[in-house]
Amino acid sequence: MEGFLEDVWKLVRRLQCKGHSSELRVTAEEADTVVAASSIPPALSSPLSTQQAGASSKHRSRPSGRGQPGMSLGGPAQPQSSLVQATFEVLDFIAHLYAGADVHRHLDVRILLTNIGAKSASLPSLPSSVQNLAHSPEVVLTDFQTLDGSQYNPVKQQLERYATSCYSCCPQLASVLLYPDYGSGELPVESLDVPLPSTIRPASPVARSPKQPVRGYHRGAVGGTFDRLHNAHKVLLSVACILAQEQLVVGVADKDLLKSKLLPELLQPYAERVEHLSEFLVDVKPSLTFDIIPRLDPYGPAGSNPSLEFLVVSKETYCGGMAVNRFHLENDLEELALYQIQLLKDQNHKDNEEDKVSSSSFRQGMLGNLLRPPYKRPELPTHLYVIGLTGISGSGKSSVAQRLKGLGAYIIDSDQLGHRAYAPGGPAYQPVVEAFGTVLCLCHPDIFHKDGIINRKVLGSWVFGNKKQLKILTDMMWPVIAKLAREEMDQAMAEGKHVCVIDAALLLEAGWQNMVHEVWTVVIPETEATRRIVERDGLSEAAAQSRLQSQMSGQQLVDQSHVVLSTLWEPQVTQRQVEKAWALLQKRIPQAP
Repeated sequence: MEGFLEDVWKLVRRLQCKGHSSELRVTAEEADTVVAASSIPPALSSPLSTQQAGASSKHRSRPSGRGQPGMSLGGPAQPQSSLVQATFEVLDFIAHLYAGADVHRHLDVRILLTNIGAKSASLPSLPSSVQNLAHSPEVVLTDFQTLDGSQYNPVKQQLERYATSCYSCCPQLASVLLYPDYGSGELPVESLDVPLPSTIRPASPVARSPKQPVRGYHRGAVGGTFDRLHNAHKVLLSVACILAQEQLVVGVADKDLLKSKLLPELLQPYAERVEHLSEFLVDVKPSLTFDIIPRLDPYGPAGSNPSLEFLVVSKETYCGGMAVNRFHLENDLEELALYQIQLLKDQNHKDNEEDKVSSSSFRQGMLGNLLRPPYKRPELPTHLYVIGLTGISGSGKSSVAQRLKGLGAYIIDSDQLGHRAYAPGGPAYQPVVEAFGTVLCLCHPDIFHKDGIINRKVLGSWVFGNKKQLKILTDMMWPVIAKLAREEMDQAMAEGKHVCVIDAALLLEAGWQNMVHEVWTVVIPETEATRRIVERDGLSEAAAQSRLQSQMSGQQLVDQSHVVLSTLWEPQVTQRQVEKAWALLQKRIPQAP
C-alpha cells in the first residue's frame, strides 16, 4: 500500500515536470486533474476507497478518484463501487495520506469519502447519480500491473468507464496504469500486521482497536480559522465528515477571534475562507448538509446548539472542547463526544516557525513574496525601480530600510526631507511661518528653535488635535516632500543605483504610492508597537496608543501593499526576510541595458 501511495505522489510530481510551478502543463497523458483508484488484491488492499489528488493553480485544478479495494480491471464485468466500513484504521490511513501529501503542499489533495460510512443502523447507500466535482477529472490512474508492462488498452478502457460512472469527467479523460515497486509483486506479509500510528483518539478512555468501527452520529461540529485550507485542516474535516450522517456545523473564526492570530493582516477574508471550505466539503461528502457559520466566541456553535452530538478538535484545541462540555453541563445540555486529532508534523519548518502544519507558518512563508502585480510607472526615471516602504509607528521600517541599503538600495528618508523643508530657507519654511507662526508664537513661544528652525514637535502636537489645521499643514508639506523625493531619485540615477526606497510612515496617506512601483509594508502587532514606542520615545502607553490610532492600521496598509515584512522575531530572521524579498525583486525588475 505504501508503494502505491508513493507512486501516486511520484506520478503527480512527474506530471508537473514541464511546469516548474503549481500549474501543471497538459500534454497527451498529463493533465491538471488526476483520478487515483486502487486495484490492489483484496488481501493487500487499502481500506480507503476514494482518493483525489490535484494541483492548485490558476485553474484551481483538483484531481479526483474513486477506487474499490481489490477492484478488478482485468475481467469483462464493469468495476463497481462498494461501501467501506469506517474503522479507526481507515481514519488513521486518511490522516497519514494527507501527512504524506504535505510534501507536495503546492497540490490540492482531496480524499473523497462518498462510499465510506461510520457505524450506524445501516450504511448509507451509494449515490445513484454521477457526482459533479469542483473540477472535472482529466486523468484516471491506478496501480494495475500488466504482465508485459504495457498500457493494456482494455484495462484502461475499464478504468475510464469506471471513472465516468462515478464522476463527471472531462471528455478527453486519459488513463494511466502505474507500476509500483512491490518487490516480488506483493507487499511483505509481515507489514500487514504493523498498524499505522494512531492519529485519532475518541474521548473514551477505553483502548481502541484499529479494526474497531467508528460510531456514526446524526449531527456534529468542527471549528477553526481555516485560513489557506491545508492538509491538517483536511484531516480534521474528513474525520468530522465521516462521523456525521446528516449535518455538519462548521464554525469559522472571525472578528475578535482573529486578533490573537500571528500575522492577522495576511489572513484570507472570511468570505474567501468559507468559499474554499465549502468547495472542499461538498467535494468530499456531498451527501451531508453543511452549515458554515462565523465563530465569534470561544465556544462557537457547539456551545449553543443542543442538537449536536460530537465535536472534532485538534490536540491543541482539546482543552477548548472540554470547556464546551463544561458549558453544556452548566446549562443542562448533553455532553458532546470529543474526537481529538493529532497534529501533522511540518518536516520543512524554519527555526522561527511552528513544527506542525499550520496556517501561521503559511502566512510567515508569504513574508517577502510579491502579493499583487507592481504598478506601471512610465513617468518615473528610466531604469530606476522605486519602492515605497511604510508601516505603523514602531514597526521597525527604518531598520528594514537600512538592511535594504546594505543590499544596494538608495534610501530616501522622508523624515529627513521634512527637516530640510522646514529649515530656514527651505521650500516649506516661509509658507508654514505665514500660516501658523503668529498664532503659535502666542500659544507656544518655543515654536522656533534658537537658530530659527521650526520646532516640528511643537507644531505637530498643536495640529494633531485640530483636523482643519492638520489638513492645511499636510496640504502644504506633502507636495513639497514629494518634489524633494523626485530630486533624490535623480540623484540615485546619477549614482548608478537601480533600486530606490522611499521610507515614509505616511506614504499612503500622502498619496505617494503614485510615485512608486511597489508598496512594501512592515507589520507587527499593535501591542508590540505600543511597547516599542513607549521604550523609544518615552511616551505613556496611552499616548503611544493614541499615536497608533491616528494612523492607518496595519491591515489597511497591507490591503494596499505588494510585499509584507515583519520585525517581530530575532534580527537574523528579519534579515532573511529582507534578503528573500530583495532576491525576488531582482528577478522581476527591468534590467538596465
